[in-house]
Amino acid sequence: MARIEKVNLEEAKGESAKLFESVKRSLGRVPNIYKYMGNSPLLLEGFMELSKLLGKSSLSPELKEKIALAVGASNHCNYCLAAHTAIAKGLGISQGDIDAAKGANADDKKSAAILRFAKAANEKRGDVSDDDIKALKDEKVSDQEICEIILAVTVNLLTNTFNRVVQTPVDF
Repeated sequence: MARIEKVNLEEAKGESAKLFESVKRSLGRVPNIYKYMGNSPLLLEGFMELSKLLGKSSLSPELKEKIALAVGASNHCNYCLAAHTAIAKGLGISQGDIDAAKGANADDKKSAAILRFAKAANEKRGDVSDDDIKALKDEKVSDQEICEIILAVTVNLLTNTFNRVVQTPVDF
């Protein structure tokens, strides 16, 4: 039994239908997460807006995917791990780097510090230490980047929580 019902694209009305069309134009299809979020146009729009803002951040697309993998692994979100693994591969990230990111590791020191911080911020619910911040500053991570890492963690925490509660079927 589904915990909540998926909104069928053909039956979507109002704001959800408009948002689904936007997703379809952008991604070429409407993944399950959107179909389930479509029960609340407010949630769906909020997620889409936060994702759009994250897309404008100074963090590289590759680093944002690695953060998503680190946070998704930390939260044991199978849906997000499948989705972000597929996206990472589409960006040319190797399987070795994908696996490393899931463990909050990377080859370069700055990315590794960022992934460890993202994982710590997620697991400690923001209660990070001065040493956690110092590790970022030692790798020349700017205050802007720190704020945008927090945005990336937050967007991924939202989707991880949603998908774990709903038990969204993996479609990647």
